[in-house]
Amino acid sequence: MINREAWLIQIINASITAGKEILTVYNSDFSVENKEDNSPLTKADKRAHLAILAELKKTGLPILSEEGRQADYSTRQNWKQFWLVDPLDGTKEFVKRNGEFTVNIALIENGTPTMGVIYVPVTKVLYFADKIAYKIEQVDDPIPSINNLLGKAEQLPLKQTRTSFVILGSRSHMSAKTEMFIAEQKTLHKNVQLLFKGSSLKLCMVAEGCADIYPRFGPTMEWDIAAGHAIVKASGGEVVHPETNREVKYNKENLLNSSFLVRR
Repeated sequence: MINREAWLIQIINASITAGKEILTVYNSDFSVENKEDNSPLTKADKRAHLAILAELKKTGLPILSEEGRQADYSTRQNWKQFWLVDPLDGTKEFVKRNGEFTVNIALIENGTPTMGVIYVPVTKVLYFADKIAYKIEQVDDPIPSINNLLGKAEQLPLKQTRTSFVILGSRSHMSAKTEMFIAEQKTLHKNVQLLFKGSSLKLCMVAEGCADIYPRFGPTMEWDIAAGHAIVKASGGEVVHPETNREVKYNKENLLNSSFLVRR
């Protein structure tokens, strides 16, 4: 019998440990490398990856991490359950030192994210979901038990009093197609507010209910959004393809995502 509560505690504690590794580098004079795709890479990405790997290996499930050696599709296609990890989502925000970066860990089951954790190292805010989505304002130490965890948590979405229709844009990625989408939404809604955030925090804002939609027409990878997808879905929202309205799936042969909409 799988103890999902134990798995949830493990991935939460893995994210907190990774967050501490990230902050050690963040608060130092770090250097920045470039990957083959010209995206930035720091010691923080690598240290967070190793910290998460050490914890998740205990579960016995396969692990697919942005910073790890990725299994061929011939192997992955047989994975019914696996961990999908972005040890440091928002490296560009990390380099800018604006605090808008996260640790993302998701459980993928038959192509769908069913459990997810997003941890924000700078603010120590934790989002997590396994059927129900929650937020904890400040977590710094490992969580000993599920009861201890839920005693500090607020269920998502949170109560909202706003009257505007909130659209989220990426802090570092904005395309002409996204701008067209935003213009179209302004014709459909009287009071439209546009907010910008880095990393997977945009998905967290939709899960919280403080934003209505996040359109993304530029390239992302599966590990960028899987944990956020699980949290959004558990909060009553959805992550879908804009053309088909079908839910985004994972563990594809090509791990690159197509366009998607995150919405309530």
